[in-house]
Amino acid sequence: MSVKENLQHISSTLTEGVELVAVSKTKPNALIEEAYASGQRHFGENKVQELVDKYEALPKDIQWHLIGHLQTNKVKYISPFVHLIHAVDSRKLTKEIQKRASQNERTIDILVQIRIAKEETKFGLPFDEAEELLKDLRENKYPNVRVVGLMGMATNTDNETQITNEFSALKSFYDTQQELNQNFKTLSMGMSGDYKLAMQCGSTMVRVGSSIFGARNYT
Repeated sequence: MSVKENLQHISSTLTEGVELVAVSKTKPNALIEEAYASGQRHFGENKVQELVDKYEALPKDIQWHLIGHLQTNKVKYISPFVHLIHAVDSRKLTKEIQKRASQNERTIDILVQIRIAKEETKFGLPFDEAEELLKDLRENKYPNVRVVGLMGMATNTDNETQITNEFSALKSFYDTQQELNQNFKTLSMGMSGDYKLAMQCGSTMVRVGSSIFGARNYT
C-alpha cells in the first residue's frame, strides 16, 4: 500500500483523541512529503542532524518531534524549532533545554521518559527519580521548559501480558502526576508493533514508523 493508504488504515484504528506521530527517521523527504500531502503534520526523528536537515528542507508547519535519546551537546541545534522532545531522562538534559530555550526566547515542551522495559538498553528514569524531576519542573526551576506528559517504551517481546503490565504501570504513574502537573496532556507510548495495546492502556500519542513508511533503513 502507499503511504497515504497506510496512514488512512492506521488512522482508522486509532482511539478518539490519540495523536499519531509518523516516525520518519531514515526516510527520504519524498515519503514525508507524501504523508504531508495526506494531511499528516506530526513527524518524529531520532537523529538531530537528520532532523535539522529535514526541518530546513520541508514545510515549516510540520510539527517535529525528537523521539530518540538526546545528548546535551545537540540540544542547541533543535531548540529554535522543535515541537516536542520525547525523551528527557536527566536533570542535566533538562538544564540544557532550559538554557537553549531561554536563548531562543521560547518555551520548549518536553515529555519525561520513564524506564518501564526490562531491557538494559532502554533509556529512561525510574519512577522515583522521575518524580523528583517532575517536582523541580512543577516548582518552575526551569521556566522555559514545559512538561506536558510522559513517554515510555515497553520491552521488545511477544509477551502481550508483559507489555500490558509495563504500559499499565506507566499509565498509573501518569494519572497520579496529572493531578499535580496542570499541563499534563500527553502519554506517549506505543509503536508499530504495540500501539494498539498501548491505546488500550491509555496512551494519548503513538509513534508509528514502519507501518506507514515500510521497513526501516539501517544505513
